[in-house]
Amino acid sequence: MSAERTAPQPLSACDEPLATRYDVALLDLDGVVYVGPDPVPDAPENLRKAAKEGMRIGYITNNASRPAAVVAEHLASFGLDVIPEDVVTSAQAAAKLIASEFPKGSPVLVVGGEGLIVALEEYGLTPVRTSDARPVAVVQGFHPDVNWVMLADGAHAIHEGAKWFATNLDLTIPTAAGKAPGNGTLVQAVRAAVDVDPVVAGKPEPPLLETSIERLEAKRPLMIGDRLDSDIEGANAVGIASLWVATGVNDAYDLARAPKHQRPTYIAADLAALAEKQPGVTVSGSKHTSAGWTAEVVNNAVTVKGEGAPYDGLRAILSAVWAAVDAPAEPTKPAKATARGRRSRPKPAPTAETIALDAALHRVGLDK
Repeated sequence: MSAERTAPQPLSACDEPLATRYDVALLDLDGVVYVGPDPVPDAPENLRKAAKEGMRIGYITNNASRPAAVVAEHLASFGLDVIPEDVVTSAQAAAKLIASEFPKGSPVLVVGGEGLIVALEEYGLTPVRTSDARPVAVVQGFHPDVNWVMLADGAHAIHEGAKWFATNLDLTIPTAAGKAPGNGTLVQAVRAAVDVDPVVAGKPEPPLLETSIERLEAKRPLMIGDRLDSDIEGANAVGIASLWVATGVNDAYDLARAPKHQRPTYIAADLAALAEKQPGVTVSGSKHTSAGWTAEVVNNAVTVKGEGAPYDGLRAILSAVWAAVDAPAEPTKPAKATARGRRSRPKPAPTAETIALDAALHRVGLDK
């Protein structure tokens, strides 16, 4: 299903505003556009500005609890110009997967809410609420009303041979009160009672993003998200550019420790970055420079010098840390005897967890 694409290198430069470089924004919702019922500060205005530059704004969510039309109404309440066709949910991506394997009218057990029911009907499938209906598949997605009876009935249907689909495996979701258990937590409960793993539709797996690219007719899409393990990893998996923003789950420390497949093309504080150029990073030896900041890793600690915008400094820090972590391991040298006859041990190679970040992040204004 995936087209042949290659994601740009992490921390790439962009010499024009992102809203003019990319034709469609694929925006994660929770933690990027809103948190709970309320918009992220300034997010609606930043999106309106991007739309005026010709960028189509698409809304892509792993949360399967609400139909696309309901999500669109929520977004429109922020003053955004949005229609249901601008929204793609993991419920729709899961329904598309099921419809590709089973004929129209097939019964599918719903372990979730209205979002799944509407999506299944959109693809010509028949949602059912009991395993007594002998469903050909079980589809599981987050909804606050999911309870033990629903989880148990899903497990019973899977035991009887129904194929299991999950909208996503996010362990947590952001709420106004903080992190809360997500669909991945509920999937784990069912997995403890069955002997198979589900087919996953949502990020970071490709189906949701591929469905979104197709439905929104994107030629140069930009995935925008707050989560490295779903939004950014998903973008890299399908070979498209990504923008990480700091308004949700992950922070600068998480970025520094990100494995290669979770590193974003661009980083920014928020969606104001859509109207901005991206400076990228230049490397000279061990020194990594972004705009007015230069960073390097010395003795397992990041040092940073200069001045300027905090996220320019963070780019330099990330580039230095990732280069140190990714460097080929040096051959282990034989231990040398000291004056007292003891043998000194060679220093271990740096890892993301062992490189000290606090002082550098404090210097650029992004420490906790």
